[in-house]
Amino acid sequence: MSGFDRSQLRKGTLEGCILQIIARAPNYGYAIADALRASGFQDVNEGTLYPLLLRLERKNLIRAFYRASPSGPSRKYYDLTEAGRQYLQEFLIAWRQTAAGVENVLAGQPPAREGEVQDVGQ
Repeated sequence: MSGFDRSQLRKGTLEGCILQIIARAPNYGYAIADALRASGFQDVNEGTLYPLLLRLERKNLIRAFYRASPSGPSRKYYDLTEAGRQYLQEFLIAWRQTAAGVENVLAGQPPAREGEVQDVGQ
């Protein structure tokens, strides 16, 4: 018997979280990874993050630019595009609806709506 695959659960979730972090302020990869880890995504590493950043950039949701670093070479920063801001708003709506639905199910079946048949688990 195999264990629960967390990667499938967070597959699309990380993109929205990355966009939210970048929406607060333009940021660079290592700082984004730190913010994700500080928020509870302990197993996020650069091998996970950078392909996601590249995918978001290819989808024109973020744009990259270089900024001088006080402690070494320039860093690649990311900022949201207008399309990224719109995508983030859509993600937030979808996430809140999904999270509410999951919470309802985990807390107990919500009451059936008029016209719906409720499964009584035979």
